[in-house]
Amino acid sequence: MILPIVAYGAPVLRKVAKDVPPDYPNLQKIIDDMWETMYASNGVGLAAPQVNKDIRVFIIDSAQIFVIQDDEDKGKYPDEPGIKKVFINAHIAELDGEEWSYNEGCLSIPKIREDIKRPEKIVLQYLGENLQPHKEEFIGLTARIIQHEYDHIEGKLFIDRLKPLRRKMLQGKLNDISKGKIRMDYKMMYAK
Repeated sequence: MILPIVAYGAPVLRKVAKDVPPDYPNLQKIIDDMWETMYASNGVGLAAPQVNKDIRVFIIDSAQIFVIQDDEDKGKYPDEPGIKKVFINAHIAELDGEEWSYNEGCLSIPKIREDIKRPEKIVLQYLGENLQPHKEEFIGLTARIIQHEYDHIEGKLFIDRLKPLRRKMLQGKLNDISKGKIRMDYKMMYAK
């Protein structure tokens, strides 16, 4: 089932999400709905708070980026062809490498894209879809998408990484998003 994406301004986007207990009801259904919602919204990642669930779950499909990139960008990123993965109860073990800038957007903050600096490598401890533990290193665009989605389960948004003046310049657009004064081709849920 395609779920509405929670728009900027909703309190759930600013909460630190809770770890998922092993007996969490309907977890697989939530994950399946998140995949369907992410693809219907043309996203490459989606965190549970973006579908109004305050749990530490996010999904990514970095392969989606490599499918649509120009021929001149082929082979540019070390994580090509990307991965499709579920992350449950993720916690950062390590951030490393040089910070690099990339133009990011967010389904919860539509029509705003900004260059954001993030480290090139992340080591994550997490549970996979079948609740098996993993500790894994990710690089390139995959690491960036993971960091973006990880921010969501920590109650942070990519705009928090902007310089204060730039964020202030975007405030009018952010206010419009929170009030629902924006049209998108995917379902959204706005703050009351």
